[in-house]
Amino acid sequence: MPKGSEALTNARREEIIEGCARLYETVSFKEITMKEISTAISLTRASIYNYFQTKEEIFLALLQREYERWTARLEKAREDHEKMSREEFARELAHSLEERQQLLKLLSMNLYDLEENCRFERLVEFKVVYGRALVEVGNCLEKFFPEMTEEERQDFLYLFFPFLFGVYPYTVVTDKQRRAMDEAGLLYREQTIYEIVYGETRKLLGV
Repeated sequence: MPKGSEALTNARREEIIEGCARLYETVSFKEITMKEISTAISLTRASIYNYFQTKEEIFLALLQREYERWTARLEKAREDHEKMSREEFARELAHSLEERQQLLKLLSMNLYDLEENCRFERLVEFKVVYGRALVEVGNCLEKFFPEMTEEERQDFLYLFFPFLFGVYPYTVVTDKQRRAMDEAGLLYREQTIYEIVYGETRKLLGV
C-alpha cells in the first residue's frame, strides 16, 4: 500500500472501483482488464496494483459497495416505517433491488472463481459486509413481522439470498440470447426486476 493519508487511499480505491463500475455497464467482465480500468481513471495500471492485486479484487470491492448501498437503503426503510404489511414489505424489497441492477448483475457472475482470486483479507472484508445485509433483512422481518419465529426468519433469508443470484439473467436478456431461445423453441416470459423480486417475496412471506 502506498504511503499517504487514509482519506487519500480511500479516495484512490473509490476512483478505481467507480471506473470499473462504469466500464461494467457496457463491457463484459472478461473484456475488462487492469489496463482498461486505468484508461478510465487518472491512475496508471502500475498504480492500481498498489490498491488491488487482481481484477477480481476490484470486482469484489464493487460488489461490496453495492451490498453496502443496498443495506443502507433497507436500514432507512426500516427506520422510516413503524409498521409494514407483508404486501408493503414485498413492494419495498422489490423497489430496493430494482434500484440496484449492478448488484444483481454482479451476483450473476461466477462468484466462486471471483473469491478464489482475491486475498484472504479482502474476502473477509467482503463477507463482513455481506453478513450485514443478511442481518438487516432479518432486522426488517423481526420489526415488521414479530409473529415470525427465528426459524421462519432464517428460512426466508436462506431462500431469498440464493434466489438473488438468478434475478439478473431472468430479467435482462441479450439479443443473442433471445435469438437462441427463439431458435430452440424455448418460451421466454418477460419480467422486470421488480416483478420477479416482488412475486418471490410474496411467496416466501405467504401472501
